[in-house]
Amino acid sequence: MCLAIPAKILAFEDDKMASVDILGVTRKVSVDLVPDAVVGDYVLVHAGFAIQVVDEQYAEETLDLFREIPELCDENGMLREEA
Repeated sequence: MCLAIPAKILAFEDDKMASVDILGVTRKVSVDLVPDAVVGDYVLVHAGFAIQVVDEQYAEETLDLFREIPELCDENGMLREEA
C-alpha cells in the first residue's frame, strides 16, 4: 500500500529540498516534482518526495483523519472492532 501524507512547506533548503511540517514533525523532502510550490503550500509527500501541491482544505481534512487513527487502534496497533 502506498501512502502520501499532506505536509506544509516551511522553507526551502535549496532548489531541490524543503523543510516541511507533517503533523508537527519537521522533515526534509525533495521538491523536484513540484517546481511551482512556494513556502506555505501544502504538498503530498511520499517516500521523501513532494509529489503534488494540494489545497489547504484538502490537506487539513486528510490530516484530521490521520489524527483519528490512534483512537481507532488498540495497544497493538490493530483496528478496534467497535471502530
